[in-house]
Amino acid sequence: MAPHPVIQAIIDFSAGAAGGTACVLSGQPFDTAKVKMQTFPTMYRGFIHCFISTFRQVGLRGLYKGTTPALMANIAENAVLFLSYGLCQDAVRFMSRMDKGADLSDLQKASAGSLASIFSSMAICPTELVKCRLQAMHEMEASGKVARGQKSTVWTVVKTVLKTDGPLGFYQGLMSTFMRELPGYFCFFGAYEWCRSTFARHMGTSKDGIGILPLMFSGGFAGGCLWLVVYPIDCIKSRIQVYSLAGRQEGFIKTFMGVIRTEGFTALYSGLTPTMVRTFPANGALFLAYEFSRKLMMDAAGA
Repeated sequence: MAPHPVIQAIIDFSAGAAGGTACVLSGQPFDTAKVKMQTFPTMYRGFIHCFISTFRQVGLRGLYKGTTPALMANIAENAVLFLSYGLCQDAVRFMSRMDKGADLSDLQKASAGSLASIFSSMAICPTELVKCRLQAMHEMEASGKVARGQKSTVWTVVKTVLKTDGPLGFYQGLMSTFMRELPGYFCFFGAYEWCRSTFARHMGTSKDGIGILPLMFSGGFAGGCLWLVVYPIDCIKSRIQVYSLAGRQEGFIKTFMGVIRTEGFTALYSGLTPTMVRTFPANGALFLAYEFSRKLMMDAAGA
């Protein structure tokens, strides 16, 4: 028997939060390297150089810079995303004139995931802005875009945004976030469900019975598909959010054209290597934590 809608919403929200926590803890150093290479591509020859340089300059803590807002961002995003995902599946059933609780196709689940990303974008944009600024602060100082010696903590970044731009300043890069999330999560959930369906078909079992390794591979594969599709958009979003620290930053189109004109198209893929290295363990951990915590809570609720 399906649990009460409120209980179901709480379960989806909590399972998403558990998944977001697992995702950050397993992949934060790679995310730091990604943001640094996206915003300052000429400073580093590649992923390994960025990793080693950061470690030499500011130690291991430099690779975990922005972990607090990253945890806040991923917990908020994934909690809202998976809560909305469940509700958006009901919306897709309604629009498709299907019975409540009827199984959706992989394509329909991908559409529900894309729709859910509208709501998660509103949750992640402020915390991701703080995270990106913390991660790239050393490079902003080294390039002369901001004064050296500034204290770099979550609270100082928050105060700076509020002082210079007000509460709406936290939503710089929101349009880029929407442009990244809508196609990205269509690919994300579509690839995840397709991969699980493929494993289930070959193993002669249900999607829920494929086991831990196929489940984690499906999550990693989904993350890889997402990033390959939306990476250039994410690069522009990171630049808008980081460079706006030094003053008003141009919008998405002007920033995009400026990068193409001055640095070339390949600059939009700077930092892709650490992203792809990170995506399998991070998204594998995300879905493992989500599916198992959700199953545990559903069993406890008697569903």
